[in-house]
This record gives sequence, structure tokens and C-alpha cells, in this order.
Amino acid sequence: MSRGTKLSLDLGTSWNDGWSMEEEKISKAIAIVEPSAHKLVFQKEKRKGKVVTLVGPFSLSDEDAQKNLSILKKALACGGAYKEGWMEFQGEIAPKVREQLVKLRFTFKH
Repeated sequence: MSRGTKLSLDLGTSWNDGWSMEEEKISKAIAIVEPSAHKLVFQKEKRKGKVVTLVGPFSLSDEDAQKNLSILKKALACGGAYKEGWMEFQGEIAPKVREQLVKLRFTFKH
């Protein structure tokens, strides 16, 4: 591009044909599924030198997920959080988490 020429912003659409940035900000709706229809997986990560067990993806409402998380944290005597459809638990406790989730009627991928 040489000096003195203007940058053309025409990309095949006009600003007056109903297009707007607001349409792109459509939130992703999570389909809420009953516990027996879930297919959960385990992942293990290290964060700040500590092991964290991840379980998910959950398709629950935030209220149900927080309720289930608090039940699991009390049963497992560990800390945890619910972020972006995944439950995080402190420590390497996958077998214990699996046992508690089966009691809550969740299913897993093999």
C-alpha cells in the first residue's frame, strides 16, 4: 500500500444490510441432560506442582453442578471447583470420584 491511498474496508457486505456485531455474541446454550445420559472422562493435570483431577464434561445447570460439587467435596474431603463444564478436584483421587459419581447415577466412557 503506497502512501496517500486509503484502506478500503469493503469486504462484500454493507453496514446497512442488517449485519451487526451483536449477532456474533450468541451465547452457547448448554443442553441440560439427566445424570445417566452423561459420558464423563477423567483428566489429570499439574498446577503449581500439585495434581488436579478433572472430570467432565457435564451438561448440568450451574445450580445442579454446584450442588453436586458440594456433595462430592464433602464425601471426598477435598477442595474443588466447577469451571466451564468440568469439575476440578485437588489431588489424584480419580477412583474415589468415580465411585461417588456412580452413586449419583453418572456414567463414564470406557
